[in-house]
Amino acid sequence: MSNYANLPAPSPEQGLNRYLQEIRKFPMLEPEEEYMLAKRWVDHEDSGAAHKLVTSHLRLAAKIAMGYRGYGLPQAEVISEANVGLMQAVKRFDPEKGFRLATYAMWWIRASIQEYILRSWSLVKMGTTSGQKKLFFNLRKAKARIGALEEGDLRPENVKQIAHDLGVTEEEVISMNRRMSGGDASLNATIGSEDDGTAQWQDWLQDEDADQANDYAERDEMDARRELLAEAMDVLNERERDILVQRRLSEESITLEDLSAQYSVSRERIRQIEVRAFEKLQKRMQELALEKGMLENA
Repeated sequence: MSNYANLPAPSPEQGLNRYLQEIRKFPMLEPEEEYMLAKRWVDHEDSGAAHKLVTSHLRLAAKIAMGYRGYGLPQAEVISEANVGLMQAVKRFDPEKGFRLATYAMWWIRASIQEYILRSWSLVKMGTTSGQKKLFFNLRKAKARIGALEEGDLRPENVKQIAHDLGVTEEEVISMNRRMSGGDASLNATIGSEDDGTAQWQDWLQDEDADQANDYAERDEMDARRELLAEAMDVLNERERDILVQRRLSEESITLEDLSAQYSVSRERIRQIEVRAFEKLQKRMQELALEKGMLENA
């Protein structure tokens, strides 16, 4: 994947407007074309095919990155980290699993962004416990649920409710809220010159093809994905579910060695159960997504 030096990259000097206009030049892919490009990368390490897979999903990476406003970090850098996650997703994507690349890439993009945010927020000062990380990435949503998104300190009753909901201390909620106080750009903010000032950030993240744009928007709806995942988990037995959650769906992944000791089986056996459970989960999620009209039947 050596030709990624030619990818467009956001920068403070260039400005996000120009970057978002530039990535709109890359067309989204039809399922058949995406599959063939992915096969060319998997079978022949065709860097040109990988490059096309990446560029066709740059808008998806940018849209996900926009969801991480409010952490006080340069948006251009957040988008760059999203693109790193996208490239990792393309590198590991297996088209034979039945999912579209957008569905698979979402997880890699979000993981890359979150790792960057955690690094930038000085974990030495902030703490590295699972509860603190959960608080860091869920505080704004918790505040929104109880209607406490105004700036400044939280009311005591709000602090108590959030601490209870997220399983942390009230002192941690107060401290984290003060660290995270800051502005939050809106996707509805206008961009561009006075001549085209009616354009909005979100307009540049959409495709002119309404059907494909809606398809990508649906895939990017994390709440819907969480519901889909929760429903699909029913296909797993108790041991498969526990191993998969601890290995892939927890904020801090447990090691194969720890799980082998927990279940008194070999590390290789744990790895086999994890892989099988993940494949079963993917298949069930695809079936549910098709049933709910969230995924094209390619």
